[in-house]
Amino acid sequence: MSNAETVIPEEFADEEIPILDFGPYLAGEDGALEQLAAELRHAQEDVGFYFAINHNVPRPLIKRTHDNLVRFFDLPDAEKRKHENYIPPGSTIYVSSTVNENTKPDLNEMLRIVRERPADHPGVEANLVPYFGPNQWPDEALLPGWKAEMLEYYGAMETLGHALLPLYARALDLPADYFDGMFDDPLWTTRNQHYPAVESEENQFGIAPHRDHGFITLLPVTDTPGLQIQTQSGRWLPANTIEGAIIVNTGEFLNRWTNGRFMATPHRVIPPKTDRYSLAFFFSPSWDTLADPMPTCVSPDNPPKYKPVRFLDYRDWYVNQNYLDELGKSQPEPPTPEESRFSF
Repeated sequence: MSNAETVIPEEFADEEIPILDFGPYLAGEDGALEQLAAELRHAQEDVGFYFAINHNVPRPLIKRTHDNLVRFFDLPDAEKRKHENYIPPGSTIYVSSTVNENTKPDLNEMLRIVRERPADHPGVEANLVPYFGPNQWPDEALLPGWKAEMLEYYGAMETLGHALLPLYARALDLPADYFDGMFDDPLWTTRNQHYPAVESEENQFGIAPHRDHGFITLLPVTDTPGLQIQTQSGRWLPANTIEGAIIVNTGEFLNRWTNGRFMATPHRVIPPKTDRYSLAFFFSPSWDTLADPMPTCVSPDNPPKYKPVRFLDYRDWYVNQNYLDELGKSQPEPPTPEESRFSF
């Protein structure tokens, strides 16, 4: 599949969300790693979001994957509800958000797909379905080729995620191989979403204001607007459409790991004027990777702000914050490794 080069449009010269050109770095040009890492450092310390262009994920692949979302969400409601990993519109309220007091259910519908793993994977054998699978796929007779084509797209996004790791290491003043061994079995997940064009109530959204949970999120830009990012001044900034770009943002796990240095920026999706489809890919490390603040992110003037936490414990805590315990209170902090409920 071809992947035409993207050039930054002149009208985006003053874009508040940085635009990073990955072409020279991915082509292995001399000095490109350090130059792009410096641009990434600014984007993650000052904005929390950036557009990646010339990222080597083919545009036709992204287009086909978006078309596959339309195919799935066009299925009859009863067929979609057969999938345990399908979340209908109006099913969740983002009560765990630290950005906004969310009181109304989100208007999007979603199919969650996680990384495919073999049946003898320890996480699968432990029946940790929301995190390790197995996935429930649409009926091949209804959507021929759907699974294979989606897996091709997810594989391309995982490859891009791995390619970003040396950049993030150098942006944090660490050796380029710092993350080696920490993403061998990445615990990535996806939100394959449809935002219908419907009327909303007050304080209701396509997806309510929140911060993402993981290491980074990769989201191909769509022609249909709706995504908004909160600036440090509190203003909600619409994300522009840059053809072929992927918008990338920091998750709260990376924010903890960097002792707050890399921003996990609030964002939301307002109900669109026409149906909107999105492919949010949450790239995160292996389940037992420990977020203990990195050595370049602590100092006598900036001591560690967070207790160490493993990724699976953090993700489990993040997800379950939307459910109150028997005392009617959420757990204020994720469990430490000693407090973990996971051992496999």
